Amino acid sequence: MLIAISAIGMGGFRMIRPDAFQNERTDRKEHPVKNEPSYAQRIAQGAAIAALYVVLTVIFAPISFGEMQVRISEALTILPLFTPAAIPGLFVGCLLGNLLGGAIPMDVAFGSLATLLGAVGGYLLRKNRWLVPLPTVLANALVVPFVLRYGYGVALPIPLMAVYVALGEIVSCYGLGELLCSVLLRHRHIFASGNAKK
Repeated sequence: MLIAISAIGMGGFRMIRPDAFQNERTDRKEHPVKNEPSYAQRIAQGAAIAALYVVLTVIFAPISFGEMQVRISEALTILPLFTPAAIPGLFVGCLLGNLLGGAIPMDVAFGSLATLLGAVGGYLLRKNRWLVPLPTVLANALVVPFVLRYGYGVALPIPLMAVYVALGEIVSCYGLGELLCSVLLRHRHIFASGNAKK
């Protein structure tokens, strides 16, 4: 039987059976890294999330803007629980949704930034599903009232608008978002990431 000789250290040798290499390769094939999506899959996930965010924002435009808003698309902010691709997906989706919805440049910039901050925060808190929407609620409650005041000239007090925005975000992120989360937890293989925690 053929054998291979391998040098070890300073002049030491050991005999290695060729089928050992074969067994090692077989073991690697039988135990691949599970639930890790490819780079292309992550791009596809992010693009799909962005597209869905845009569609929901435009379709429900009458309630997606203003000092009292319930943006249905914000339910998607639960998705960082399942995949990091949701971070760029939500940001790009909000950016395009605001543009297509007729938002002013200030709203496009700062509204999208609030969504980005919320998505990043949600991903960092993904070990607890109930905390994932919280950064989005807080980011929008802190940012959007200033956009409404100084961008759109809404005369309501900023603290009051902050309450209105926070309530709308709670309805979207915790109400609709948690319904979406409950469904996706049963089908988390869609994201193939294994990040979701019950």
